[in-house]
Formats: sequence, structure tokens, C-alpha cells
Amino acid sequence: MHDITKKRVKAYLIDLAVSTTVSLITESLLQKKFKSPAYYNLVHPTLIQWSLEYAQLKCEGRTLGYKQAGLKLESTNGEKLTSSQILKRMAYRDSIGAFSYFKNREKFEGPSGSQFPYERSAGVKVREV
Repeated sequence: MHDITKKRVKAYLIDLAVSTTVSLITESLLQKKFKSPAYYNLVHPTLIQWSLEYAQLKCEGRTLGYKQAGLKLESTNGEKLTSSQILKRMAYRDSIGAFSYFKNREKFEGPSGSQFPYERSAGVKVREV
């Protein structure tokens, strides 16, 4: 496993801890408004995680986890990240990406670990800062 891949795992775990904390706090505030357990188990955590990730990546190309790990997400063409790139990356990663990983793990590691298949499709890559 490449060093950058290890840093990516560390960053993901930090981001997951942050989004879980925010999700738990907002869940307690919204309990009277939504009574459905399916909402709190499926929709709410995903909505919180995607919202936090989108806002952070859109503003500076880094999440809190990426900052701690010394990583940055950037467009392969050198321009600022677009909304469609960020959304496409998140949607592919959280849906088809998991199945793709188990189907062909070598493809995810790549020569440097800086660009997974879901990032190639979105036109983005991760680099060390």
C-alpha cells in the first residue's frame, strides 16, 4: 500500500468521525421533527457527510481529514474544482465505487495511489501538500 493511500484512509476516518459527531448532534435536535428510523439510519448520516464534504472541497479542495493527513483534492486540468466534479466523485465513490473495489483491487492502488477509478471518472486527483 502506497503512503498516499495510507494517508487517504487516515483522512477518511477523520472525516467520518467529524460527520458522525455532527450527525449525532443534529439528530438530537431533529428528533421531534422526523420520527422515521429509516431517515436517521440512512438519509441523515449520508446527507450530513455529503454536505460537509462538498462544502469543504468546494471552498478549499480539502476536508478536515485531508488537512490533517497533508492531502489536497484538485482537478486534473489544473483549474478550480467544479460542483459537478465533486458531486460525481462522491456519488460514484459511495455507489459503484465499492463494487468496483472488490472486483479489481489492483486498479484502485494504481502506480501512485493518487487517483482511484471514481476520481478518474470525475477528472480529479489527490496530491500531497
